Amino acid sequence: MTASRMLVRDWRGGELGILVAALVLAVAMVSGISAFTTRLQNALEQESHRFLAADRVVRASTVMPEQWLAEARTQGLQTAQTLTFPSMVFAGDEAMYLASIKAVTDDYPLRGDLTSSREPFGAAELAAQGPAPGTVWLDSRLFPLLDVSMGDSVGIGDAEFTVVAAARTEPDQGTSFLGYGPRVLMHFSDIPKTNVVQPGSRVQYRQLYAGDEPSVARFVTWLEPQLEDRHRLLDVNQGQPGLGNALNRAESFLLLAGSLGVVLAGVAIALAARRFSERHTDYVAIMKSLGATSGSINWLYGRSLLLLGATATALGCLAGWGMQSVFFVMFADQMPVQPAPSGMRPYLIGAATSMTCLLCFAWPPIRRLSLASPLRVLRRDMPDENRRTLTDYGVGLVAVSLLMWWYSGDWQLTAAVLAGLAATVTLGLVLALTLLRGGRLVGMSAGSIWRLALAGLQRRGTANALQVVIFAMAIMLLLVLVLVRTSLIDEWQTQLPPDTPNHFMLNIAPEEVQAVDQVLRTENINSEALYPMIRGRIMSVNADELPKTSDQEEGRRQREVNFTWSDTLPSGNELLDGQWWAPESTEALVSLEREFAERLQVGVGDEIGLMIGSAPLSVRVASIRELDWQSFQPNFFMVFPPQFLSAYPATFMTSFHLDASQKVFLNSFIRDFPTVTVIEMDVVVEQVRSIVEQVSGAIELVLAVIIAAGSLVLVSGVQASVDARMHESAILRALGARRGLILGGLFIEFAALGLFAGFLATVAAELSVYILQVWVMEFNYSPSPAVWPLGIGAGVVLISALGVYSCRKVVSSPPLSVLREL
Repeated sequence: MTASRMLVRDWRGGELGILVAALVLAVAMVSGISAFTTRLQNALEQESHRFLAADRVVRASTVMPEQWLAEARTQGLQTAQTLTFPSMVFAGDEAMYLASIKAVTDDYPLRGDLTSSREPFGAAELAAQGPAPGTVWLDSRLFPLLDVSMGDSVGIGDAEFTVVAAARTEPDQGTSFLGYGPRVLMHFSDIPKTNVVQPGSRVQYRQLYAGDEPSVARFVTWLEPQLEDRHRLLDVNQGQPGLGNALNRAESFLLLAGSLGVVLAGVAIALAARRFSERHTDYVAIMKSLGATSGSINWLYGRSLLLLGATATALGCLAGWGMQSVFFVMFADQMPVQPAPSGMRPYLIGAATSMTCLLCFAWPPIRRLSLASPLRVLRRDMPDENRRTLTDYGVGLVAVSLLMWWYSGDWQLTAAVLAGLAATVTLGLVLALTLLRGGRLVGMSAGSIWRLALAGLQRRGTANALQVVIFAMAIMLLLVLVLVRTSLIDEWQTQLPPDTPNHFMLNIAPEEVQAVDQVLRTENINSEALYPMIRGRIMSVNADELPKTSDQEEGRRQREVNFTWSDTLPSGNELLDGQWWAPESTEALVSLEREFAERLQVGVGDEIGLMIGSAPLSVRVASIRELDWQSFQPNFFMVFPPQFLSAYPATFMTSFHLDASQKVFLNSFIRDFPTVTVIEMDVVVEQVRSIVEQVSGAIELVLAVIIAAGSLVLVSGVQASVDARMHESAILRALGARRGLILGGLFIEFAALGLFAGFLATVAAELSVYILQVWVMEFNYSPSPAVWPLGIGAGVVLISALGVYSCRKVVSSPPLSVLREL
């Protein structure tokens, strides 16, 4: 018999259905999820690049070489330039206001959209490019502040410009510390005639580059050796740290989902192959009784398995491609950009998963078919030589571990999942065997249905223990994904609640504090506390003078810093090292933010020399704090005891939330408090919130796919023991057992397995989630009490329902026909 003829015969007889379905679905799941996550990550990265207005940006406080732009264009990239600086804008003889000037070239932006409106606060319209030479766009708030209209002239330095539009949004509006305040957009070529930018001016130059990722990567490789200390190369992680963290954590989740897909695929194939080999034991015994050798049987089944694997892999890859295509069609309206093709890697992963699982899970039991004795033709009670050994499980574990590591590229993520699986297997075997064997006394005194169910559990004690472990593994993996997804989205929502502060007020004079606070209260504007702020300079560390440099990227240098004071640890701060001072303390102490302390290379107990105005000071580091910079609340690098700084003049600052409908409030506020600086962060907050919402939707979709994959494992696990249970139930029916008795016994038996599996899965899921949150995603772990009823309840309901459904035929068909089929 040839391999193809045997496969055709088995297919017609229904023997290959489960194994082929497991292989095709496994490959489709792995390749589909991999392709979907790859394209989704590409789409999210493309979307995130719009917050830089480019794929890569080089930032500096001095002019950068034109050669870099020329080389980028030679390598096929798009380029643009921007220059940002603060300057006074004049209108007429008296009206003036300090604004944030941004000069852009014709090609700006390379990524994202630039919008303007024809009237202040009018409908935003997409702009093909920025202002033409000789013209400017003004922030809507500048029109009433300067008392100008469209077509009027405003002055910047020595040049006059015509106002032609209202500036509404820029893709990189929140990436520059010089980009706060009312915006004025102008053309890059108009900078020289203003005579505003002079040596030593507080400016920021940016060169923008965009293109396909391979070309960008090649250019970055060429560029990096030429960058000096004053240059900073930015991608989305540096340009928008909040977005970078969100995308990194989303990527970890997607890799976790794909890795769990690999595990579920291996388990599904192993279960299906086991049932396939058990059903072929009698066929092999007949073949050997007719003269077939062990070698010829191995050769026949080996070729069959290879042909089956190739066919199933091709079908699975095709199904995976269709699955990810359908997902992107369904969610086309939610995708911000058209995702790039995924390439061949996802389908190679699917093929590798199929072949690896076939060799490590399916081939060992099929290879041992050749050990079947010819006497089995006459004696069906002979022991089965096809049982798995510890070596089989060891090889399978190594194979799945390597596949997970290859897929995710993250050993910590792989270790976390394997730790949960190890806990499931170890506790599962011990607990299941103990409980199942311990049910003997209960079964002796139970009623007929319970006695029947518990007898079945006792009779297949070892097999049931293994089945509990398999069920627990599938449920555990699903619980891990649900818990991590919940933690991820809750973390994002906590960081960006609806009332997140989106405006800052600076330079509030002490005599204005009460009036500003009263105005905010009158307008029902939710604001943070008013924080004192003193401008000072760091001069030395441990009596060693720090270097003087204008390079903003240099870490250990003299620099100006905003100081504040507080008797208590500020809200949202976490003390990492040292102690907070006592209330009313007059000691010369300071608390430093962690990353700031690392840049200065100081720790608790070190002495820092400061200068406030012309007064030198020396303070000792009392503590190191961790801050949440993504909270959009006032945060400070350096905090002092109030009594220590009380003699120095200070201004105050605060942050508050303002809805879009309340923006007009800023016009009257600035008129009443002209010396107060208002920093608008609402565009940045909305940008971060939009990308987080898109990532959350993607996570929900991937979770749904993995749940479907886990259901496949549960079905395969139930099917693995269906034959034995149907055989026993058919005999009971032949002996006169009622339908209710048989179905009731099966329900109790599967419900008990589900109860044990759900409990084990929940314990192991908590362990895995702890490792994932603490090691991989850098979350603060907290137990999840709600997962216990969910895990245990899901185990009981799903497994009992699948078990009874799979065995329903035994009560709806004559016992003789059921026994013949088995």
